[in-house]
Amino acid sequence: MVLRTLATLGPRHSYAIATRLEQVSGELLKVNQGTLYPALVRLEQYGWIKGTWGTTESNREAKFYAITRAGMKALEEETERWRQMSGVVDRLLEEGS
Repeated sequence: MVLRTLATLGPRHSYAIATRLEQVSGELLKVNQGTLYPALVRLEQYGWIKGTWGTTESNREAKFYAITRAGMKALEEETERWRQMSGVVDRLLEEGS
């Protein structure tokens, strides 16, 4: 979800990412920084995103994350993997109907 957000909107700081995820989910997801920050660190360690320090609209210093070329490839792969898994879950749920 983070990779898709960055691919769609471009570089964003963690608060903007969390806000976007909540907005797109229709407020079903409540993303807190304590959950999001470790995910951002992991994605950066994988080389899928790159963080750089900058200034927010409210003139605060924040780390802005951008998706990398490797991140775009991972996004494609993870999207396909998710679609396959969700298809399996759909079939299993239909089985009980």
